[in-house]
Formats: sequence, structure tokens, C-alpha cells
Amino acid sequence: MTDDIKETTSDTTSTEVAAEPSVAVAEQPAAKVSVGKLSASELIRAFEAEQIAKQAKDHPEIYVGDTVRVGVRITEGNKERIQPYEGVVIAKRHGGLNETITVRRIFQGVGVERVFLIHSPQVASIKVERRGKVRRAKLFYLRDRVGKATRVKQRFDR
Repeated sequence: MTDDIKETTSDTTSTEVAAEPSVAVAEQPAAKVSVGKLSASELIRAFEAEQIAKQAKDHPEIYVGDTVRVGVRITEGNKERIQPYEGVVIAKRHGGLNETITVRRIFQGVGVERVFLIHSPQVASIKVERRGKVRRAKLFYLRDRVGKATRVKQRFDR
């Protein structure tokens, strides 16, 4: 009987030893945040902050009214190229990892708007060409304007 007990205890200790590394691996991201147990929303927030910290150096500070040149990755077959898309930022939405900008430009006399997810792998680069001086958070009124009326004054203090 003692042999059976010894075998059982050795099995439990081996399972405990095997379980300990997986627990330690699961606790490592929590150690970065310095909190023992994380709720789902806190875990997501910590992950997003980590991702933004990695990508923060890649993109400049973008404001509504700025004229930006966005380098968009386009794959054609097995080739990949970067196509620039230049226009005025008329809206910013969301925040953090989900931040998007709406860029409007006039192409062959027709207004074209594209929404870009800033932290997307499809966005290769973002360069601010000029800063705009505006007093609105959304510039949807530019949709109704034509020609020189769509110009935005330049801002020099940023």
C-alpha cells in the first residue's frame, strides 16, 4: 500500500511541476503591469498600451485640418508597392489602437475620402505636409465646397 501512495504522490508532484511553468508564463505579462490578476478590459488596455508604445515613434501627431501624405501598401499579385495618398484630414475617430483618420482629396474633379486605421499594417507611413488652422473637430463642411473655398489656412505654431 505504501508503494501505491508513493506513486500517487510522485504523480501529483510531477503534475504540479508541469503546471508551474505554464502559470509562470501566464503571469509574466501581468508582472509588467504590476497587478496580480487582470480583468479582461485591463488586459486589453495593457496590450494596447504596449502596442502603441512600439508604434508611437513611427507616426507623427496628426490633427484635424492637417494635410497629410499616407503611404498605403498595395499588393498586386506577388508584388508589393507603396502608393501615396495626399489630402486633408477632415475627421479623427476613436483612440488608442483603433484610431482612424478620414482623409479627403479632390481627384479629377471628384471628392474622394478614405478612412485609414492609423496603426494598420496597410499604412506604411504618414507624413504631415502642412498644419491646418481650424476651429472644428470635424470638417464635413468641406464636402459642400468647391475649388479655392476648400482651402484651409496654414498653422505655424505646431
